[in-house]
Amino acid sequence: MHRLFSLFFLVGIAGAVVQLLTGDIEAPGRLINALWESANLAVDVSLGLIGVLALWSGLFRLAEASQLAHRVSTWVTPVMVRLMPGIARSPGSAAPVSMNLAANMLGLDNAATPLGLKAMASLQEGNPNPRQATNSQIMFLVLNTSSVTLVPVTVLLFRAQQGAADPALVYLPLLMATTISTLIGVIVTARVQKLPLASPLLLAVAGIWLAVLALLGAIVLVAPAETANTFASLLGNGILLLVLAVFFIAAWRSGVDSYDAFVEGAKEGFTLAVKIIPYLVAMLTAIAMLRAGGVLGLLLEGIRVGVAALGLDTRFVDALPVALLKPLSGSGARAAMVDVMQTHGVDSLAGRMAAVMQGSTETTFYVLTVYFGSVGIRDFRYALWCGLAADAAGLISAIFLSYLFFT
Repeated sequence: MHRLFSLFFLVGIAGAVVQLLTGDIEAPGRLINALWESANLAVDVSLGLIGVLALWSGLFRLAEASQLAHRVSTWVTPVMVRLMPGIARSPGSAAPVSMNLAANMLGLDNAATPLGLKAMASLQEGNPNPRQATNSQIMFLVLNTSSVTLVPVTVLLFRAQQGAADPALVYLPLLMATTISTLIGVIVTARVQKLPLASPLLLAVAGIWLAVLALLGAIVLVAPAETANTFASLLGNGILLLVLAVFFIAAWRSGVDSYDAFVEGAKEGFTLAVKIIPYLVAMLTAIAMLRAGGVLGLLLEGIRVGVAALGLDTRFVDALPVALLKPLSGSGARAAMVDVMQTHGVDSLAGRMAAVMQGSTETTFYVLTVYFGSVGIRDFRYALWCGLAADAAGLISAIFLSYLFFT
């Protein structure tokens, strides 16, 4: 990441130097102004998230304290055993693997990472070659990089903070994109592993989920535009309200003091909002250097010309910075999403597409490095390529689904 960060700054400066040599004497000043403005923007965005981050962190604490993720994991376990037969060699790994995926589905980022590290350590116990990733560990990593998230809170928070008329409007296409990412990731990995996917349980789960998404998508696409937008909004907001109700009911049934748990979680949300300031400052300033130096515009314009030569619509090019950064850096992609929203408008096609891209996949390089590095694995085998296949599927799907739903 440090090489990418340094490269952005140096290439941006080089771009300004080229502009200066070609007679644009305002290029250096424009670059410095972009630097200050993007740094201020990062702080404004982070501070603007304090309220909503505190709210959702408090709500997520209810889910953690009530063991909701643990209960969801019991439903996920039978599916995981069929996708990762190696779990049988590590009996203690089934629970943390399922709980990690359940936490990801519920949007419990703070809980998902430690559970994921614990799950990887459990899978490592049955590894005959500790420095090489097993098939089950690779499938687990791909599921993490492409995990279906039922509550994409982070994306919705940024849309709300940027003033979207309806932050939840991107919910359905986002859910579809991350579903496609997961399916392609699983299919590609299973094919490499020669793992049969014709299990009645797997086919039933996939079939029911795809049927539900197809039905919802058909309703939105067939209905008149105004009705479709109303339904999409109702769907996204309705699911979020349902999740909130489940959180509070689970806390009540578990005897959790919902107020104290909420307040403790909200404190973490406040801290988190402050913690992300340095990361947003770093990546927003780096992207600003590329943009002000003319390099990002040159790259995107080159892609735009190539796409136009093929006779295709070029509007998706404006959202491509998110797609280019997503596999490399979560903070970088998040900053790119904010930059697209600021430049083109949060409710523009590019702004909505950037949000769908951001929620379609996880950050493959980060997940691979942290999860495998935590147990000393050095030989990743084919894990990277399977993870990138899932990323590509999710990001390409995000482009097509955004055109389908928003144009």
